[in-house]
This record gives sequence, C-alpha cells and structure tokens, in this order.
Amino acid sequence: QMNANDCHDPPKYWTIHGLWPDRAEDCNRTWHFNVTEIKDILSDMRHYWPDVLHSSLNRTHFWKHEWDKHGTCAATLEVLNSQKKYFGKTLELYQHVDLNGCLLKAGIKPSSSYYKMTTIKEALTRFYGVMPKIQCLPPEEGEEAQTIGQIEFCFTKELQLINCTALKGESNPMQAHLKLGAEELSVCNDTLPTYYPSDVQ
Repeated sequence: QMNANDCHDPPKYWTIHGLWPDRAEDCNRTWHFNVTEIKDILSDMRHYWPDVLHSSLNRTHFWKHEWDKHGTCAATLEVLNSQKKYFGKTLELYQHVDLNGCLLKAGIKPSSSYYKMTTIKEALTRFYGVMPKIQCLPPEEGEEAQTIGQIEFCFTKELQLINCTALKGESNPMQAHLKLGAEELSVCNDTLPTYYPSDVQ
C-alpha cells in the first residue's frame, strides 16, 4: 500500500522486521551502519529480512534503519555488540522460532476463509509454550475481519522465549504502531474473524 511501485513479488513467507530492545531507541547516533560488516550473511539477509519498500538504494535502507534505531541499543548486550552479531543473531532467532513451519504444522495457512484469533493463539502457545504478540490491521470500512500483519516474539536478555505480556505498570513503547498507508497495526482483537491472506494485493 505504501509503495506499490517497490513492493514487487513480496515473499510468501514470514520475514523479519527487527530485534528490538525495550525502552530504547537511537542509542548511539555515531555508530553508523556499514554493510561490509555483514557481507558474509547478505544472502540470508536478503532472503529472510528483505526490504520490500525500497527497491533502490542497494536494498540496505531497512537494515540501516533497524541498526540505527534498535541495533545500537541492543549492542549493550555482549551477544549483540556488533553489527555482525546483531544481524546474525536475529537471523538465528528467526530460524530457531521457525514461525512459517509452526503455523503450517498447526494447519494455519493463508486462506480465503477466516480463522478465529483464539485458534491461532492456542496453536502458537501450544507450540512455543509462550504467548507471542499478534498484531493485525483492523477491518476496513464495510469489512468484518481483521488481517493478521505481524507476530512478535519476546525474549529475555539471555534470548530465551518469554510471554509477551507487558508487566503491570510498565510502559511499553514497543507497542509498535506500524503505519501501513492509512492503516495501523495493533494487537489483534480476540473476537473478530481473522484473515490470513495468501497474496497481499
């Protein structure tokens, strides 16, 4: 929707948005993104962490944004304290979580019929033993169903999966309100029918 001209052949599998430490953004403005530091993992990066919005610019625009905003903050952890470690570890976590495989095993695949959000949540919780945060685009006018848009997994500082429930009294700036055109992703509504589209038009 945002960049109809750039989003050619979007992948038909879940890709990475980012790895975000809580309560921090743009921690070190002088630590600039340098693509040569991740040259060994570029093919995996292009496959699993593609930039579907900026076809030009060597396709590194999205990675630079994620590094500047989140990577420079994540780097306070030794396991993430370089660009190679930050991007490499995120790819590892993506493979470990294997969201594509998990949903398929649970029989949840893109479809023209609707799912119950509780069915999706139960399947994910059964598989992972923790509750991810599932985000949706709300129904457009005249529609009844929300559209699944992003699935967020939460990790401890030791990078172990934990429930994505915000602690009481904890402000959580990571309620990523991602603007997609006029639409905004927000935590899915448990009662609305849920659409998991095969092709984003």
